[in-house]
Amino acid sequence: MQLTAYGLRRALIAGCQRVIARRDELNRINVYPVRDHDTGTNLAYTVGAVLQCLREPRPAAAGVVLQRVAHEITDSARGCSGVMLAQFFQGLAETLAASLRLAPAQLAAAAARGYALASATVAAPQAGTMLSVIQAFADELGARAGTGDLRAGFAAALARAQETLRQTRDLNPALRSARVVDAGALGFVTLLEGIGDYVERGRLARIGEIPADLVAAGVDITRSGAGPHRYCVEGVLNAAHVDRAALKAALLALPLSELVISGTREQMRLHAHVDDPALVLAIAARFGRVSLDRVEDMSLAVQPPGGRRPPVAIATDSGADIPPEEMARLGIHLVPQRLSIEGRDHIDRLSITTSEFYHVMRTSLVPPRTSQPAPGDFRRLFEFLLTHHASVVEVSLARALSGTLQSAEGVAARGGAGRVHVFDTGSAATGQGLLTIWAAEAAQAGCDARWILAGLARMRPRTKVYAVVRDIEYGVRGGRIPRVARTLMRLLRLTLTITLRPNGRLGLMGGLWGRKNIPERFAHSVARRLDPARRYRVIVGHCDCADDARRAHETLRASGRTIDRSWIVETGVAIGAHAGPGSLVIGVQDYEPPAP
Repeated sequence: MQLTAYGLRRALIAGCQRVIARRDELNRINVYPVRDHDTGTNLAYTVGAVLQCLREPRPAAAGVVLQRVAHEITDSARGCSGVMLAQFFQGLAETLAASLRLAPAQLAAAAARGYALASATVAAPQAGTMLSVIQAFADELGARAGTGDLRAGFAAALARAQETLRQTRDLNPALRSARVVDAGALGFVTLLEGIGDYVERGRLARIGEIPADLVAAGVDITRSGAGPHRYCVEGVLNAAHVDRAALKAALLALPLSELVISGTREQMRLHAHVDDPALVLAIAARFGRVSLDRVEDMSLAVQPPGGRRPPVAIATDSGADIPPEEMARLGIHLVPQRLSIEGRDHIDRLSITTSEFYHVMRTSLVPPRTSQPAPGDFRRLFEFLLTHHASVVEVSLARALSGTLQSAEGVAARGGAGRVHVFDTGSAATGQGLLTIWAAEAAQAGCDARWILAGLARMRPRTKVYAVVRDIEYGVRGGRIPRVARTLMRLLRLTLTITLRPNGRLGLMGGLWGRKNIPERFAHSVARRLDPARRYRVIVGHCDCADDARRAHETLRASGRTIDRSWIVETGVAIGAHAGPGSLVIGVQDYEPPAP
């Protein structure tokens, strides 16, 4: 028996569909190398891209099918398991590129090459992982290659892969402790089972449950904390020629707990677990142009506050200014903004700190360029959160200020299944931060998504943002302020104060004459707008002027107004890129405690 291009396409579709159907189960048993329970989501995303390319017009040769798959999966791979799977298919494509049909001996040689490439991606291969299963599958195909019977050879190789999968539970201490098999290995076997079902019966795979002996019932994946490093970093490196060995050696000099490098010498995909994502970016940039796909804070994903998961997850974008301690206390999930600095891509607050961003603004002749998060950033977060929560509320930067909200809405409409809700705060920075904190406290209190959305609608007009802009040059360069205003403000020695209107657009609040005591005078002007009979929450945000923020904060606290809680934060790039260094942003909220 040989497999034609048509048969190969159908077999791969069957395997990919089975992996996608088991995404949640794969997430649930994902405990190694860290309990970030996203292996199923990463593999589903990876093979989902394969399904798209398999729907294109049918090619005449099986090798062409594999070349298309290898190209698409390499570009779309997510997570360590996804990258290893991509390299396995790269090996198949390299070996079988000229093949019209797949014969047993050819497939065996291709699988061996696939294992070699997959193994080469991992800095320190460990027993009891996806690699163990890939090796067992390839070895058995090689042992059966001489029989000439593709169906029997594949069935035997699949049986050996399944047996090796069972053994992963005993080969790895973390898996043995949790009484589960390796999630990536199970994902690969699931793919093979779908393919095998088609090879054996000539029809698409039946989607069934994972065998009971492979998944221990009642596994508590929230029991332990994250691995030794906090961030999962993924990106693509492009260059005319990349010295893989030198790149690997340079990255291994970093303190990291996982490193995967895959792809061709012109384009390589990087996956690493580190504490400082900026170091990965800086080293990779020595070898070519780096485009970051994802930087994920695994500490928030693994252990929910208080050891329990509320029914509603709260997410926001980095347009919101939220104190880090509140992010951790309330389990708020962040989708970061993107920015480009002198041709290099960065992810806000993860691959570049806010203080580093302001240093660039002060010293660079070319201003940083900001952009909204990619739809994939929202999709990955929403898919992950929906595996652990009944619904998601995304508290977004104002529609009038950015396309961020539209990006989140598009993803929610396509894949949220009615469980993802995007709320337009009509605000930004400290105001958006206050609304996000309120929503997260409501979620912690057990409120459902509908109640939280209604509460946010009530709190939106009660949450105000005021800003003082020391140097309007940055707003002029960004196109938000007309050039004539710059000349006028300098001649009059006037410091501009602005507010956010209810529709999310900037409005003029007034101005402060002179240059002395700006923080105190600005805080007094804000305090005069507050009702002495009401209780408020306040966030004072600063654009690289921490001492000014402290002075403004002290003035507000001493103003005689009732302040429930107050914080000082660094204002992020969404506002900072236009307001510029030296600006202050004060958010005030007429506070009402959330209650179900």
